[in-house]
Amino acid sequence: MSDGSLSQDEIDALLQETDSLEIDTTMGGGGEPLSEQEKEQFLNILNEVAESQASNLNILIRKNVTLGKPVLELKSRDELAGELTEEVIEVKLDFSDGIKGEHSYLLTLESAVSIAGSMIGQPGVEIDDAALSAVAEAMSQISGTASTEIGNRIDRTVKTNPPDFKKTSKEDIRLPQGDNFVKLEYSLTLEGEAPTKLIELYSLSVVKEIAALSSRGGEQAQAGMEAAPVSPGGQPDIFGGGAAQPPGFLPGQTFGQPVGGQALGFGTGQPPPNVQPVQFANLQSSGAAGDQGNIGLLMDVFMEMTVELGRTKKLIREILGIGEGTIIELDKLAGEPVDILVNHKLIAKGEVVVIDENFGVRVTEIVSPMERMSDLT
Repeated sequence: MSDGSLSQDEIDALLQETDSLEIDTTMGGGGEPLSEQEKEQFLNILNEVAESQASNLNILIRKNVTLGKPVLELKSRDELAGELTEEVIEVKLDFSDGIKGEHSYLLTLESAVSIAGSMIGQPGVEIDDAALSAVAEAMSQISGTASTEIGNRIDRTVKTNPPDFKKTSKEDIRLPQGDNFVKLEYSLTLEGEAPTKLIELYSLSVVKEIAALSSRGGEQAQAGMEAAPVSPGGQPDIFGGGAAQPPGFLPGQTFGQPVGGQALGFGTGQPPPNVQPVQFANLQSSGAAGDQGNIGLLMDVFMEMTVELGRTKKLIREILGIGEGTIIELDKLAGEPVDILVNHKLIAKGEVVVIDENFGVRVTEIVSPMERMSDLT
């Protein structure tokens, strides 16, 4: 038509044509949502940290913990629901920095009771706020270990949000968005307890991003090794500059090549040295293992923990005048967080709660290292 618009008949014809179109909703335009190579890249990272995660739980729970290597599967909501008990403990730890996406852990009530009871020191605890907080701390520890290794592989600093945890029915679990997500299942055994399982969930987009970035990092490292200069004799160019020779060598001469009947620099008849690239140990891994070993020696040391409601200053005559019924005004407003001190050093702030007939404190804020250092000056 001259004005470029469509008639009603033409619009109806187009709508009828779209009814017969088949839209491909799989990621990547077709095929498996997650390729075998992507699965392998992702599992390689998590397999590396399974032992470290178990060691961290050993220290936290004060029991020997065995954590098996994960088994990866793609699942839908209905498929996962068929594998779960009616009630589960959900600890959500979404990625917030380095990569972004949904991530969580699921535990049976029995597993949660075992973990929380060991941490609190009261076997057979009820699943209350204190027990849930303990389980969330345990999951944060193993998630932190995995996040660090993922960050090392993709050359980014990877962080998660603070844990969001609850006891819930399997129908109300906050699953990653999309038709499918990635489920990892670990065998979990605590000393003296029956084996159980730990389920970890990732959104599909997060796993694909980690696998892609990890693969790219490996290719760049391999390309760097292939680009290393080699001397004309076929040995690595340890002096740099490609064809450059060390002092005293003739042009085109290599190690062990005789000059006037002798091999320069190595004596008559002495074979040329086998020059290999220098390889250094991974300082980060050994340092982390040493730190864990050292901190383990201190786990049974008692420290004085106090909760301070507030402070004030009084003259001696005012203190001498204190009697029954005297009201002492403190320097804190009603409702302000109380201070939590260890060996008289401020480490956290919290709010007062009542547990049965006893007072308790729920931690609401951990004091930053900078604030702690300023208190020492």
